[in-house]
Amino acid sequence: MVVSSLEGLSDAQKQELVASLSAIVVGSAGADVSADSLSAVATASGNSLSGAWASVFATAVSKVPPGGGGGGGGGGGGGADAAEEAAPEAEEEVEEAPPAVDMFGGGDGGDY
Repeated sequence: MVVSSLEGLSDAQKQELVASLSAIVVGSAGADVSADSLSAVATASGNSLSGAWASVFATAVSKVPPGGGGGGGGGGGGGADAAEEAAPEAEEEVEEAPPAVDMFGGGDGGDY
């Protein structure tokens, strides 16, 4: 969703957007993400942020481990170097399956 103006957003959507962006600013600056720091960034940007939203976002951000900001996407493939470093795998012996059994008693494979 592209937001070019806060005019069309509900109050809850505005609060969530302001809290999200404030958390990104504070976290990117390496500062402690607290309700007070989120409120300060919101105020400095000309917006207001309720204490409840600031507290919710500060708590949520504090539960994310450093460097574990979600976002998915795993690491990429290691390429040829990673393949060379991998331990060699032992080859498995493939056991042959026993011959099929006719469950219906007919040895000719006719109609059931």
